Amino acid sequence: MANFRAGRLKQEIQREVNDILVKRVKDPRVKDVNITDVEITGDLQQATIYYSTLSSLASEREKVQTGLEKAAGLIRKELGSRLSMYKTPELTFKRDESVDYGSKIDQLLRKLHEDEKQ
Repeated sequence: MANFRAGRLKQEIQREVNDILVKRVKDPRVKDVNITDVEITGDLQQATIYYSTLSSLASEREKVQTGLEKAAGLIRKELGSRLSMYKTPELTFKRDESVDYGSKIDQLLRKLHEDEKQ
């Protein structure tokens, strides 16, 4: 039963955090952030939110991470008011590296096909 609840809660948190970032957070550092996944502990006390950005520059990534850390309090407060939970989980933001990994694999496949044509 708890796994079913955690799964529903992950989806709700992902949807609400995306909405909060678009509508409530005014920080320009986080304007192009997309939430890709949420992991939540079994006791529902901590949530790790994975995000991706369009920029591949390291300096931009650091700015986005800083902006999300600064906005974590506002996001948590908004989540608390939108979700009916006894306690709102602590939020941790991590960059989703799977998007970069997928791009790298795609690039390698394209290169392989170009080499075959030559």
